[in-house]
Amino acid sequence: MLVINADDWGRSRAETDAAFECYKAARVTSVSAMVFMEDSERAAELANRNGLDVGLHLNFDEQFTGNSLPGTLQDCHNRTARFLTRSKFSQVLYNPLLAGAFAYSYQKQAEEFVRLFRQSPSHIDGHHHMHLCVNLLLSKVIPAGMKMRRNFSFWPGEKGWLNRTYRGLVDRWLAHRYRLPDYFFDLTQCIQAKKLDRVAELAKLNNVELMTHPIVQPEAEYLISDEFYEILQRFEVGGYALV
Repeated sequence: MLVINADDWGRSRAETDAAFECYKAARVTSVSAMVFMEDSERAAELANRNGLDVGLHLNFDEQFTGNSLPGTLQDCHNRTARFLTRSKFSQVLYNPLLAGAFAYSYQKQAEEFVRLFRQSPSHIDGHHHMHLCVNLLLSKVIPAGMKMRRNFSFWPGEKGWLNRTYRGLVDRWLAHRYRLPDYFFDLTQCIQAKKLDRVAELAKLNNVELMTHPIVQPEAEYLISDEFYEILQRFEVGGYALV
């Protein structure tokens, strides 16, 4: 099965509306919602009215833009954001001084999600994939058994051995505690590398997540194209709730 997941639901009105247009056209099957953002409240109402499959898009590195942010959360968020944006290697480093900040930030975002959507998220992922940062992985604050986004999947030769080894180790660690799709790809990369046919073949026998950002015009155009429609006829599509 192929899960076509739109990220950044609620980040802004434009991003929510772009994803919703693709959902109505049956080209997006689930979304990942950001809380404490400028469009979070309206986006939740829209999702609730239309029965969307919604996951939690954790945010540890981008400024919250909503109006109802708890003061303690703002302080914790500022600390995690400074750490994660300091270096491209920060995500793979563990900072024991921030263990409490990461745990508190996750808990508050999870609670806000339940308040807005009146249910637990169908899955967990992260803005800029920061749900895979070492501080969060080692904290184990995300309940065992949750459905989680894995690392990007690559064909042989697409990445260096060190990169692939690290991602593989993280995915194996995740698989012991969480439920993962079998493969994960990005729509823009698939379009540019002309590998959607290979992704389609994988989706016939595996659970595959295809991440999209419909606010990006080339992605939106491809999602509603006849070419993508024809690809979708080859296998089952569905939301994360069915994985």
